[in-house]
Amino acid sequence: MFLDANVLYAAAYREGSPLRRLWQLADVELWTSDYAAGEALGNLSEDLPERADELRRLTALLRMTAHEQGEAALPEDVSIADKDRPILAAAIRAQARYLLTGDKAHFGPYFGQVVGGVRILTPAQFLATKR
Repeated sequence: MFLDANVLYAAAYREGSPLRRLWQLADVELWTSDYAAGEALGNLSEDLPERADELRRLTALLRMTAHEQGEAALPEDVSIADKDRPILAAAIRAQARYLLTGDKAHFGPYFGQVVGGVRILTPAQFLATKR
């Protein structure tokens, strides 16, 4: 499963975040990219700098894929903001089964759909399947 920057941010922002449950799932391998981790860290350092170390701790527990210039092309029928293209491309490159994101503005039209082999869900949608 690949975690978008906003999921990382939200998990670190509040100690009791329900997103922390993702790190406790035994049957899931969590991934992100240096691009997503950097975005989350930059935003959190600006908003709540005292939680930056917690974000670093959480991301250290993830498998990481590097952001590559000249990302592999996304499927032609995918129309997504330029800043989110590296997120989706990294999830596809990591061969993740899921991309978890809270970004309804840019990924919303794809929620529940499979794009490039990756099902795009909100964290709440995914966690509802793990009850």
